[in-house]
Amino acid sequence: MAESSLKDKATKGAIWNTIDKFAYYGISFIIGIVLARLLSPEEYGLIGIVLIFTSIFNTILDGGLSTALIRKDKVDDVDYCTVFYTNIVLSVVLSLTLFLCAPLISDFFRRPELTPYTRVMSAILIVNALSITQQARLTKCLDFKTQTKISIISNVLSGTVGILLAVLGYGVWALVFQQLSNRIMTTILLWFFNKWYPRLMFSWNRFKDLFDFSSKLLISQIISSLSNQLYQAVVGRIYSPATLGQYTRAHQYVNLSSSIIGDVISKVSLPVLSEIQNEDNRLINAYKLIIKITMLISCFILLGMAACAESLIYVLVGEQWMECVPMMQILCLSFVIYPMHLLNINMLLIQGRSDLNLILQIVKNILSIGPILLGIFCGIYWMLIGSVAISWISLILNAYYSGKKHYYTWWMQLKDVAPSFILALIMAIPVYAISFLSWSQFIILPLQIVLGVMLAVYLCELFKRDEYLQLKEIAMSYLKKT
Repeated sequence: MAESSLKDKATKGAIWNTIDKFAYYGISFIIGIVLARLLSPEEYGLIGIVLIFTSIFNTILDGGLSTALIRKDKVDDVDYCTVFYTNIVLSVVLSLTLFLCAPLISDFFRRPELTPYTRVMSAILIVNALSITQQARLTKCLDFKTQTKISIISNVLSGTVGILLAVLGYGVWALVFQQLSNRIMTTILLWFFNKWYPRLMFSWNRFKDLFDFSSKLLISQIISSLSNQLYQAVVGRIYSPATLGQYTRAHQYVNLSSSIIGDVISKVSLPVLSEIQNEDNRLINAYKLIIKITMLISCFILLGMAACAESLIYVLVGEQWMECVPMMQILCLSFVIYPMHLLNINMLLIQGRSDLNLILQIVKNILSIGPILLGIFCGIYWMLIGSVAISWISLILNAYYSGKKHYYTWWMQLKDVAPSFILALIMAIPVYAISFLSWSQFIILPLQIVLGVMLAVYLCELFKRDEYLQLKEIAMSYLKKT
């Protein structure tokens, strides 16, 4: 594919995927604000416990097969049908397992009310199985425009369901049915817009071919999911559902920002870079540029969020959630490099090294035992600080092996993104200083946002970093076409 054509395809995909993520997370964000004012931290903590298990089971359900489909050069109906029926069978097994294990989960967390919530949420696995292949088809074609429509419709409708139930006093059930209705609506719309229907075909050879790649990715994803959810399990078991609710809120807001950036780049970079995987010079140049542009955006947003965390939480969800402010600020230092993690993992997958990705995931999760022990014996804030350290160590490991083949070392990557981090830090310091003023938080937050945006633009224009100029050129070019 020609350079201009590839760039145009990637830009178009990135723009629509960005709109998709902003629509998805933006609507979720607004709905979350309303629900946070209607529900208590303890109620959020209870649904957070259930989501620990649905998240792990969903990771097993996908099995890395959707990534294998996206990465594969030539995919036909046999591949799609094989993955589709595999997901359906597996979802029934997993859903039944979660349904039967619900009382054990309740006993472990000493909350008997978790049993009915968990059993109803187990149905989400079967619903998700119906959507995985449909979504993989759209991603393979870089059709994020359709996914954007689906996100907006499903989030608005499911959010309405959640808010109505919360107003009527259904408590945790409002969050349960919000989650369930979201997945049902998303699945229905994927089938409606995608116009692909499975036929009665299944190939063991195709399954083995896809599973050979995805099996290592599956184990890696399970380990990663277990590690991520273990933090929440420790908070829910050692502390209280209310503390877990505060942690979940902090994690949700930070993850919201980093996921918009990371998921956009990850979803677009995997199919685009896969197309030029055999052209070393083009691949590494594109890879470097994506990392630098992504981290420029990530650093300004995440460090800016840390700087105005106090006013942000107070204005959005109220005083009852202020305990999550320091948690949120610490998590920002960990999630700021989340997009780099995803990009380096994508490079390993593009190189066909799902085996190496698995080994790295095992090593990183062994390291994560340290912060978990800190959480058990020293306190939740020590656990969060430890997780920041492990996140940066994990990045070095990912970057070392993903860049080894193309001589783009972890040190070179950090040098490339260091200017963005420094500029964002210069912006964040005066923004944070405003929080010490004895004014209303409703005045402080707008001042912080305006000052942050003005400083970010000024610093970028002053130093004219290449990644900023590239980003500006892409934005201006698209606006002219529009």
